[in-house]
Amino acid sequence: MTTNNSLGEAIEVLQQLGLKEYEARCFVGLSRLHTGTAKQLSEMTEVPRTRVYDAVRVLEAQGLVEIQHSSPQQFRAVPLDEATETLRDQYEDRVERLHDALDTVEIVEEDDETPVQQVWAMSGRDTIENRTNQLIDEAAVEIVLVVGDESLLTEALVASLNEVGNGVDLLIGALTESLQEQIQTAVPDATTFISGLEWLHSEDATEDETAIGRLVLIDRSTILVSSLMPDTMEEQAIFGEGFGNGLVVIARRLMAQGLLTARDPKQ
Repeated sequence: MTTNNSLGEAIEVLQQLGLKEYEARCFVGLSRLHTGTAKQLSEMTEVPRTRVYDAVRVLEAQGLVEIQHSSPQQFRAVPLDEATETLRDQYEDRVERLHDALDTVEIVEEDDETPVQQVWAMSGRDTIENRTNQLIDEAAVEIVLVVGDESLLTEALVASLNEVGNGVDLLIGALTESLQEQIQTAVPDATTFISGLEWLHSEDATEDETAIGRLVLIDRSTILVSSLMPDTMEEQAIFGEGFGNGLVVIARRLMAQGLLTARDPKQ
């Protein structure tokens, strides 16, 4: 990644974290200098000089910039580790405030009866991983998980799997022996097996074909199936709950192909 691309990405991320464009430009500019004046900063960032002072004052109030009241004034960014920690704290605080605010919002309408079957579409690897971890955390009886791609065996997923209670059967399938060994080492309390779902990654598959990412079945009533886009490896999924027994039985048998009956606690 070139310097210009890195600077542009940094400015974009800072704006996503809540800074305005001139504030983000000034902080990125100061991160490249030991110290700088408004004139130097304006020339480097293309922020009008009069707006530099406003932007720096905001950055100082947020703990991201220090000001030396000399003539002319000198500015400098706080150390990178300190700045990122400050931004992380501010972001997490905003997320907590959002949660607390929405948690108290009154539901306008709520059906008396929940539909028997529900299917929803989801996109984004972080979103799908968060839902997977939530489902694992809520499981009461059984978790059947098939990992279709090694990249999905993240530290967060491993942590969730290792926190599963003793009363919950944990069955994890892999496509290869090496991935099975990796899973068994990372999650020693799980029953692992080589999945018989050859169609997950067929030998005849082309690079343009979509691959299955993960399959999750929780307590034989909630199903999540994800796919990975071939070019970007972006993950998309469908999530469903409240299914009838027939569909769940078929799904479980498909997912658990390769699991020895003798080792299957539900057989």
